[in-house]
Amino acid sequence: MEEIWKDRWNERYSSEQFAYGKEPNKYLKNELDKLKSGTILFPAEGEGRNAVYAAKKGWNVFAFDISSEGKRKALQLADSNNVKISYEIGELETMNYETGQFDAIALIYAHFPANIKSQYHRILDTYLRKEGVVIFEAFSKKHLEYVQKDAKVGGPKDIESLFSIEEIQSDFPDYDFEELTEIEIELNEGEFHNGKGSVIRFVGRKK
Repeated sequence: MEEIWKDRWNERYSSEQFAYGKEPNKYLKNELDKLKSGTILFPAEGEGRNAVYAAKKGWNVFAFDISSEGKRKALQLADSNNVKISYEIGELETMNYETGQFDAIALIYAHFPANIKSQYHRILDTYLRKEGVVIFEAFSKKHLEYVQKDAKVGGPKDIESLFSIEEIQSDFPDYDFEELTEIEIELNEGEFHNGKGSVIRFVGRKK
């Protein structure tokens, strides 16, 4: 992954303010609260708001990101909430996770570069056990219209980095989808997710 990506996210997370706030994503919280706790992975976890919430709910939490500043903030947040998370720095292919290691994987605005995002989804699938759950929320291709009108809502500005329902079905072929929808939502997450946007949401259970 290009250094420009690491520099971008390190710059965003370098402030003492939390870029997307300290509270968990609402969709993640709602879906996680329905599940029995186990072992969960948070790819591209940034400053740790979702991982820390899961740890507070009794999950055994693993996370990774390319940003060392993100890790610093995440461990700070975990410490202030008296929980522990395992957080690594690096790209997915450098992680040493095991086949079937996780009961759940949470992909919350995990907008990997367009040229590797489907490959990453397929690698992540191998780390999820049979009948494990993926919880996903990220911007849809329709979101480009929203961010062009209001940059404060955040998200990628290139359509290739955004998602469609068809892409999700292709990337996760061996799943029963408990939910798979494209929906307009109102975001209020820190400084960088504010306003109306279009997202793909899904909960999938691995067959």
